[in-house]
Amino acid sequence: MATVHTIAIFAVPGVQLLDVAGPLDVFAEANAQLGKEHYRPLVAGMSAAPIRSSSGARLLPDITIREETDAAIHTLLVAGAPHAPDLDPSSALRRWLTERARRARRYGSICSGAFLLAGCGLLDGRRITTHWSVASRLAEAFPMVEVDADAIYVADGKVRTAAGVTAGLDLALSLVTEDLGREVALRVASQLVMYFKRPGGQMQFSRRGEAMPAGRSALQELQRWVATHLTEDHSVPRLAERMQLSPRHFARLFRTEVGSTPAAWVEAIRVSAARDRLDSGQCAPKQVAADCGFSNVDHLRRAFMQHVGVTPAEYRKRHAAFATDA
Repeated sequence: MATVHTIAIFAVPGVQLLDVAGPLDVFAEANAQLGKEHYRPLVAGMSAAPIRSSSGARLLPDITIREETDAAIHTLLVAGAPHAPDLDPSSALRRWLTERARRARRYGSICSGAFLLAGCGLLDGRRITTHWSVASRLAEAFPMVEVDADAIYVADGKVRTAAGVTAGLDLALSLVTEDLGREVALRVASQLVMYFKRPGGQMQFSRRGEAMPAGRSALQELQRWVATHLTEDHSVPRLAERMQLSPRHFARLFRTEVGSTPAAWVEAIRVSAARDRLDSGQCAPKQVAADCGFSNVDHLRRAFMQHVGVTPAEYRKRHAAFATDA
């Protein structure tokens, strides 16, 4: 008799519904492709009460942390929730997650569910990922955890973690690949109309860290002027001259009050402007480079790869479609 793998996704009240439903559909489709039950997906909850998601839809848990059961969980995943970073796991939940993770073949999280595992010490010494918007917060709160803020999903030992929301599908598909091979996973991806391997990382979707005016009012005025005159010379000597300061004093003041060098800030604001133009789908990378103050398209490409993680051409191809459809 073939072994059935129990996949348990733990969900707290307020869970992001797609963190649960997305992976469950991937495992269900794998069963459909095989024509038999290889996975037994379950939803785990704090109690038997319906779990109200952040969207208002309700989930009925199949198992709870209060149940005494010897049923083996092959894979344990913790789904995220908008308030997950602020949750303090109860002693009962800590015991359940720790024991189940220890006994599972693999365990992990989707989106901000990583905070619950980290709060139990289950991610210490591991490389993991989470939603880009809370990655730095997790890294600060749990210094023993290595956080990759750009990865879509990460496998480290028996730990599997996914970035935000839809990345749960990518993680589930990677688990199907581990268990059943590439061909089955390709069929699942085809049926669900999803990438087999999503190109680029999650930072291409992030707008966090974009250059914004900061510091004293005179510096903010300068930054606003730069943002509206992207093609001009924004070297330190020229910007210092505009502020009527020496280049050395200006550079030191800018770094202290803005938190980056003038050159890094100027590059970031140019990349931000380039993203806006590429989002429209109306401009090719070469024209965008000229409009945003890059010396050539290769300069734009290098800066874009550093800040966004994909090339301008790749970004335009994927993101302009959303603007066109909207």
